[in-house]
Amino acid sequence: MKEILLRTVRRVGTSGAPSDVRIVDGLVTAIAPAGTLDPTDVDTDVVETAGAWLGPGLVDHHVHFDQWALVRRRVDVSACDSAEATADLLAEVARTGVADRVLIGHGYRDGMWPRPARRALLDRIEPRLPIVVISGDLHAVWCNAAALEHFSGVVGRPLVAGDDGVLREQDAFDVTGALSRVPDEVLDGFVADAVEAAAARGVTRVTDLEMTFGLDRWTRRVQAGTDGLRVDSGVYPADLDAAIRRGLRTGDVVEGTRGLVRTGPFKVITDGSLGTRTAATASGDGVLVWSFEDLVAMLRRAVDAGLVPAVHAIGDRANTLALDVFEAVGARGTIEHAQLLADTDLERFARLGVAASVQPEHAMDDRDIADRYWAGMTERAFPFASLDRAGARLLLGSDAPVAPLDPWVSMAAAVGRDRDGREPWHPAERLGVLTAWRGSTEGGRVGVAVGDVADLVLLEADPLAATGSGQLRRARVLATAIAGRFTYRDV
Repeated sequence: MKEILLRTVRRVGTSGAPSDVRIVDGLVTAIAPAGTLDPTDVDTDVVETAGAWLGPGLVDHHVHFDQWALVRRRVDVSACDSAEATADLLAEVARTGVADRVLIGHGYRDGMWPRPARRALLDRIEPRLPIVVISGDLHAVWCNAAALEHFSGVVGRPLVAGDDGVLREQDAFDVTGALSRVPDEVLDGFVADAVEAAAARGVTRVTDLEMTFGLDRWTRRVQAGTDGLRVDSGVYPADLDAAIRRGLRTGDVVEGTRGLVRTGPFKVITDGSLGTRTAATASGDGVLVWSFEDLVAMLRRAVDAGLVPAVHAIGDRANTLALDVFEAVGARGTIEHAQLLADTDLERFARLGVAASVQPEHAMDDRDIADRYWAGMTERAFPFASLDRAGARLLLGSDAPVAPLDPWVSMAAAVGRDRDGREPWHPAERLGVLTAWRGSTEGGRVGVAVGDVADLVLLEADPLAATGSGQLRRARVLATAIAGRFTYRDV
């Protein structure tokens, strides 16, 4: 029997009266006034918390974990405000000689650049060195001629870009997928470091929507000792047949992972993104990947096999299509992103039982781009409060590496809709702290009760007492635990 005794904690969602909390074999077994619980075993781990705040562990409902782990090793170009500045930064890196095969940058956002990307800017850095710059939203890659030639061979078909050197949507996904094929031991090491970083921010579970099938990779990682997160690993259309043959159902625990890995949702992408200007809007802009009939057939097949749909939809036309498909199939699930919505679609989320899985920091990253490319429509963009008022269930996440895998960043953006000292953007769509907290915890839990699985976070301050986004962004995590096992501890 493994016992932990947390002394003098204050529980989130209560009056804050100090309590002692006993955890035995991964469950919260007793909560009593501070000073009234004693260890029952000589080996009990007694943690004196000095009045720290105890809450349920935090969940990031949408990540691309391998990409997040890899991005942490790539050249960050997110601060570059032009194509020229991006090329200059990459040229400086190239001169160091650290990139012997491919030079990879990440995080460019060209929606506000004064001049567009041009392949020639990258070609002149080092003509023989393949150079790839991945957009911040992952829906585009900017390549030099050497990269286009190299990756045409890797993916087995010509990759043709115009003078800008930019590949979009599926071509971009194929290149980023090829870049992700590094030796298992290397990638697993990167992932282990990223898991530790997530645990240090209070995260106990992620929904991993990496585009390549991940259940077997996560099983291998857990068995090798990377056990700091619970992971729901999603399935994409390319792997649907294999998933059905294996009898995989959303929520099923994978054998040999000590309960840490489960089959996640069935992920389908219906349109592009705002940053790449491929989101499908009612004005006719953007791209739709699937027809209504094809989506209905595919989702029905997945649902009949026990997989819960998670449908990527960013533009209002794509969101209407996704809701129409959910209604036709009669299934529940999630719409991932839900960034631009028609007013008439707000109530449909609750009525159809479709949760809105949103990434609030995207609103801060893309507010200027939205004002330019969705001019006249931004009162319907990232409509968090409107969805909440309509009764929709909100799930918060990061879409890492598009935004940092940090639930405090997500909550801050949802609550404040502000960053970097700027005025709040469409402040009427701010969420209350409690709603943001519920959207960031397992099953919408607020506090900790007897009988709960001890997936927990210990905090320096009460998150529900935060009076602004700054306090949330600066939140200090003291400890994180999964089933009573510390995955991070600074107390």
